[in-house]
Amino acid sequence: MHSSSLPVRQGVFCVAIAATAWGTGGAVAAELNDVGGMGPISVSFWRFLTGLGLLLAAHLVRRSRRPEMAPALRTTFAANPRRTVITGCGLAVYQTAYFASVQQAGLTVATMVTLGSGPVLVAVGARFTLGERTGAAGNTAMASGVVGLMLLTIGADGTTGSAPLLGIGCALLSAVGYAGVTLLGRSSGRGDAGGGFESTLTGFAVGTVCLLPMALLEGLLPDLERPVRTVGLIVYLGAVPTAVAYTLFFVGLGVVRATTASVVALVEPLTAAVIGVLAFGERLDATVLTGTALLLFAVLFLAVDEWNGRAASRGTPAPGADHAERARGPAMQAED
Repeated sequence: MHSSSLPVRQGVFCVAIAATAWGTGGAVAAELNDVGGMGPISVSFWRFLTGLGLLLAAHLVRRSRRPEMAPALRTTFAANPRRTVITGCGLAVYQTAYFASVQQAGLTVATMVTLGSGPVLVAVGARFTLGERTGAAGNTAMASGVVGLMLLTIGADGTTGSAPLLGIGCALLSAVGYAGVTLLGRSSGRGDAGGGFESTLTGFAVGTVCLLPMALLEGLLPDLERPVRTVGLIVYLGAVPTAVAYTLFFVGLGVVRATTASVVALVEPLTAAVIGVLAFGERLDATVLTGTALLLFAVLFLAVDEWNGRAASRGTPAPGADHAERARGPAMQAED
C-alpha cells in the first residue's frame, strides 16, 4: 500500500500525536540533566541510540512477519543515500542545537524562537522547492500560530540564559534543520512506496553516528546514582518522543502538506505548557492563554483547510455523505 493511500485526516492525526510526544521530551531531558548529570549532546545521543535500537527491533519483527511490507535497510539506503545522510544530519543538528539554545538562552526563548520560525521557514521552502501554495487561509492560520507563540513568549515566566544572542542563533539553526527535514520528508513521501519507516530508521543511524564524537567530548556516560530512574528516562525518551513520534511524523508527511505539518506540530509547545502547569506548578496568565488559543486555532483551521483542499482537488464537495459516496470510485481512480 502506498503511503499516499493514508487518509488525510489520519495523516494530520499522526503529525499531531508525534508533536504531543515531542512535547514531553523537554521535561524528560531536563530530568535526565538533574538525575543523570547529562549535557545536551549526550542526551541527544542516548535518545538517538535508544530510538535506533527500538526501531531496528520493530523492523526485524516486520521483516519476519511481512517481508513484502518492510524493505531491506540496505535497499532503503541505496535507493537514495544522499537523502538518508541529509535526514540523519538534519535530525542531529536540530535536536542538539535546540538543547544548546535552551542552555544559552533559556527554555522559553529557545522553544519559541525555534518553533515560531520553523513554520515560516517551511512555508518559504515549500513554496520554492515543492511548489506548495498556502493561499490566504493557510497564511492566516500560519500567522495565527506565530502570533500565538509570540504571546506565549511575552506571557511566560522563563528565565534568560547566560548568552541569549548565541542561544537565539542556535534556535534559528535548529529551526533550519527542522525545516530541512520536514521538506525532505514531504518530498520523499510523495513517491515513497511504503519505506517511510525504514527511511526513519536509517536516518537515525546516521544521526547517532554524527552525535557520537561530540557526545564523547562532552561526557558520554550518565551518573548512575539512581540507575533505575536514569535508565527508565532514557528508554522513554528513545521510545515515545523519538522512535514512535518520528515514525508517525514521517508517515503523516506522506499525505499532509509540509506547511500544514509544520503548524500542526505546534501542538508540541501546548503539551509542554500543560506539563509545566501540572508537573512544575507554572502559572498561565491571560496572555499565555490567548497565545494557546491562537495556536489551537491554527492547528484546527489548517486541518480543516487541508481536508477541504483535498476534497476540492478531487472535484468533490467538502464533507457530505451522499456526494462522497458518489465520488468514491472516481476519486480512488484519480489517486491511483
